[in-house]
Amino acid sequence: MSSENKNKNKNKHQGQQQDQEQRQSPNVVAAASIVDVGEHPEESAGEEWQSVSEKQGVAGRETKQHPAQAEQVGLAEIGANASDRKHTVSARIVAHFAELLKRPGPDNRLQSPLKLLRLSPKQAYTFSVAFLGWMVDAIDFFCVSMTTTELAASFDTDPSNITSAITVTLMLRPIGALVFGIIGDRYGRRIPLMVNLFLFTIIELASGFAHNLPTFVGLRAVYGILMGGEWGLGNSLAMETLPVESRGIFSGILQEGYAVGNLVAAMLYYAIVPSLGWRALYWVSIAPAAVTIVLSYFLDETDAWKQARQSQRDSAKKYHQVVLDMLKRHWLRCIYAIILLAAMNFLSHGSQDLYPTFLKKQHGFSPKQATIGTVVGNLGAIVGGMFFGYMSGYLGRRRTIIICVICGSCFIPLWILPNKFGQLLAGAFFMQVFVQGAWGVIPVYLSEISPEGFRTTFPGLSYQLGNLISASASQIEATMGEKNPLPELRDGQKVPNYGRVQGILIGIIYCCVFVLIILGQEEHGKQFGQYTKSIDQDIGEDDDNGSHGYRDSHISLKSAEHKV
Repeated sequence: MSSENKNKNKNKHQGQQQDQEQRQSPNVVAAASIVDVGEHPEESAGEEWQSVSEKQGVAGRETKQHPAQAEQVGLAEIGANASDRKHTVSARIVAHFAELLKRPGPDNRLQSPLKLLRLSPKQAYTFSVAFLGWMVDAIDFFCVSMTTTELAASFDTDPSNITSAITVTLMLRPIGALVFGIIGDRYGRRIPLMVNLFLFTIIELASGFAHNLPTFVGLRAVYGILMGGEWGLGNSLAMETLPVESRGIFSGILQEGYAVGNLVAAMLYYAIVPSLGWRALYWVSIAPAAVTIVLSYFLDETDAWKQARQSQRDSAKKYHQVVLDMLKRHWLRCIYAIILLAAMNFLSHGSQDLYPTFLKKQHGFSPKQATIGTVVGNLGAIVGGMFFGYMSGYLGRRRTIIICVICGSCFIPLWILPNKFGQLLAGAFFMQVFVQGAWGVIPVYLSEISPEGFRTTFPGLSYQLGNLISASASQIEATMGEKNPLPELRDGQKVPNYGRVQGILIGIIYCCVFVLIILGQEEHGKQFGQYTKSIDQDIGEDDDNGSHGYRDSHISLKSAEHKV
């Protein structure tokens, strides 16, 4: 008898302890439920309604409640479930942020940059062409922002009207990304890249002959379409060719082809415009593009693209059906990428495009000093892109971007407030270190979350749709700065307060990028050329390995049930 009493007491004590643990850890059950909802939202919703309905029936039978009272009880339970789910999503977001603060695991080690920079001849050649193509695009693009003041004087208009050419260029880039992206994913990247470079070289040459603002804006509109197609083609060629462990550092180098192009445009401006005028700048800037066209002729298509193309040929589905299947499976990923790239483009264009005009018109510095400011800023961009691209291989893509966002926001005052030229130079340098440090991670980040078979279209179109949303960045800054001038006059004229507008805009965008990156997910180290089956999961959902983010389960091409 005493033995039976002891067993009963022991079982009673264990039951009380289990009840207490369940009361202390409600989020464990809630977390499991939100994962199930993320994977099968329709089934989970149906089970929830069925469960509530059954509970209503039990409550009505046991307590013999009036049907109206039973209905009120059921609605109260539904509200409680919704409240619990909202609390769980908040808890997952907090946990997702906490994951970013953890140290990288023992398998994620910091490797020597010299080792990562070693490429085979084919890899080095392909990456060089991709880099040059993006650099040439940037040279031609920044010719406009460098010559805003000169163009305004030549066409007898305000600088804010000249920046409309920049806005139009950015707005039309998604068309080029879509057209050249589809062609590149279906038929290869080499020929479309050559055609793209040749056509925008012609447009750049013609821009130097424009004699009025409408003609100039029209030419830049066509150029925007062509520029939109280049990035996706070059990025897919580079990322699919590079070794997995080297993607981070070369992602930073590739993206800073944009900064190198800005730097080259600044040096050409300083060497040509003061003596020969702005038109000569557009004519001379086509020389690097001609060299890149010749080099692109000797490129080979990547193995990942060949596998993807063969798989699409083996599939009985037509291409538009393949696209629709991808959108059904990855629609959430596509929306997230577009919103993130909109914020990133606001950050880039808002901190670069109007800065030479800010130095010349608000502070009264000479064109030479404005050029020096641009050069210093782009040196910072190159340093930041390479360094943080390299560090993303160790820290992870999202964690690296968050570090850049936090540090960059601290340098906004130094970037816009000083009156001394040297202090403004320091601010421009460190601002671009962190702005382009974050951008240095973007090529590899987009490539790794890209669905297979769409590694030209997905990154390129996301990038350029983000550009479309942020197309008005420089025009907003110019217009708001002119409408809110400084209190004092200079030579009897109002002085636009570009600095304050730039500081407010960049501060807001930094906050937006911070939130978006916390909510985002990544596929660090994903193997290209393997088709995947995946489900876009809810914010902060855990995968089977316990790490946050959507990680696709890799399956071989031969056994893949889905061809996309």
